[in-house]
Amino acid sequence: QVQLVESGGGSVQTGGSLRLSCAASGITIRWTCMGWFRQAQGKEREAVASITTVESTNYADSVKGRFTVSRDIAQNTLSLQMNSLKPEDTAMYYCAATPWCQTLWFREANYNYWGQGTQVTVSS
Repeated sequence: QVQLVESGGGSVQTGGSLRLSCAASGITIRWTCMGWFRQAQGKEREAVASITTVESTNYADSVKGRFTVSRDIAQNTLSLQMNSLKPEDTAMYYCAATPWCQTLWFREANYNYWGQGTQVTVSS
């Protein structure tokens, strides 16, 4: 059974940083494409970043230069380092995974497994 468990969310002020983690079990992230999505209250879920099996990364334009996605193969963990946070980054953040990597990394439907989410709140 595949499980993805996010952690690291919290409340910070504008300009602050947070590091989200996603602990995976039941899958080996070395062979899995992973992504981060977020959903703000009242809005649709949107893609934030992704990383492939060869560590190629993609980012939404809104987070480029501020967020960094990475993975720790030994720990089987995905991370998202978020710097220079803005109030518009406030959302529930979800980790997602798929063994079948797709070009359209930003499509929710391309991911088979999802975590329960961790809340990030950025105050002005």
